[in-house]
Amino acid sequence: MSGLTNIIIKEIRELLTPSTIIPIIVMAFIFGSMGNMMGGIGEELEKKPVIGLINEDNGELSEIATNILNERAEIIYKGNNIEEGLEKIREEKATALLVIPANFSENIYADEPGEIEVYWIMKGAGIMDSISSGVVDGLIYSIKEEISKELIKDGEYSDIVLNPTVKKETTIFKDKELKGLSPSAISGILVSQSVMVPIIMMMIIMMAGGTVISSMGMEKENKTLETLLTLPVKRSSIVLGKIAGSAIVGLLMAIIYMLGFGYYMSSLGMSSEINLADLGLTLGMKDYFLVGVSVFITLLAALSLCMILGTFAENYKSAQTLNLPIVLLAIVPMFLTMMKDFDTLPLLLKIVVFAIPFSHPMMAMKSLMFDNYLLVLSGIVYVVVFSVVMMWIIVKIFSTERVLTAKLSLKIPKFKRR
Repeated sequence: MSGLTNIIIKEIRELLTPSTIIPIIVMAFIFGSMGNMMGGIGEELEKKPVIGLINEDNGELSEIATNILNERAEIIYKGNNIEEGLEKIREEKATALLVIPANFSENIYADEPGEIEVYWIMKGAGIMDSISSGVVDGLIYSIKEEISKELIKDGEYSDIVLNPTVKKETTIFKDKELKGLSPSAISGILVSQSVMVPIIMMMIIMMAGGTVISSMGMEKENKTLETLLTLPVKRSSIVLGKIAGSAIVGLLMAIIYMLGFGYYMSSLGMSSEINLADLGLTLGMKDYFLVGVSVFITLLAALSLCMILGTFAENYKSAQTLNLPIVLLAIVPMFLTMMKDFDTLPLLLKIVVFAIPFSHPMMAMKSLMFDNYLLVLSGIVYVVVFSVVMMWIIVKIFSTERVLTAKLSLKIPKFKRR
């Protein structure tokens, strides 16, 4: 029995290391956060949306609409001035301003759809940012249903009964006024245009980063790293050579993935049918240049960080688990920026997302569409500083014998035979 116990303890000692435990803890934390977010969606759906209302019609059908809105929404503005109403809902961070025009009931009784003007205040382009607008859309649909019931009750059986109302939508997002589009439509456009970079960044970091860490592990296992360090070459040149070679391979991967994934997206019909030029959401050459710079600098940061982690790999087997922290650092910002827009994140999460260097190219394309150059440029500066610091650390590690002796382990007490 003691022999079996010793074998079990030996296997636990080899497998139970910080490089395996920490990623599991982080992943559990991420899943817990995802659960909280999903729970937050349910709470958001149950909350009354905050809106403004302008009713210029005195008919009984507009009264049906106002009764529904008074009952199911929190109305913070009731007046007759659109500019004043928009200013009020911006101040209160409300969802929308609804305008019922003077001829609303008259048009419906004349077999013409009654128009409801909706001015959306879009806070962000994340999945959770469009929940409140979806709730308001549900209220507008309820208004249409109740008016249909009223028309049937009055003996009206014309085609207008099925669709008595229409929406005229205008969305205000990041100081841009986008006519004829709802927040969900804009969110869909932005996702279809900007989803490529986050996915490609994650794939490159997984592939290139894993290659660097595995290479370090194999060089230690095969004793080739010791031979390399004895050559008459500066340690800094060895570090820069490894990073530069990996960066070139990573960029080739990026181009291949971008072409393949772009074809995949277009073949599925996910490209937007709406002309982005008409919305003022196109990117110029300088914008694409900034995205490219952000991707390249972030790739250098990732490879530098991977090299630091690779110094702790004792062999090829242990190197496989050291790639997990890098993958997690790529998944976290991708998940957060998909769920919430950076501008609508809580302050603590803003700091976390900004501090993770991999998040900046993921946010760059969407930010540049709305001329948010400050976030993109500050992100590039931060990642450059991060990369320089990581390179300095790895050069310092390579200048000592720690590059050969460094390792991560979790001490588990040994049991002696009785």
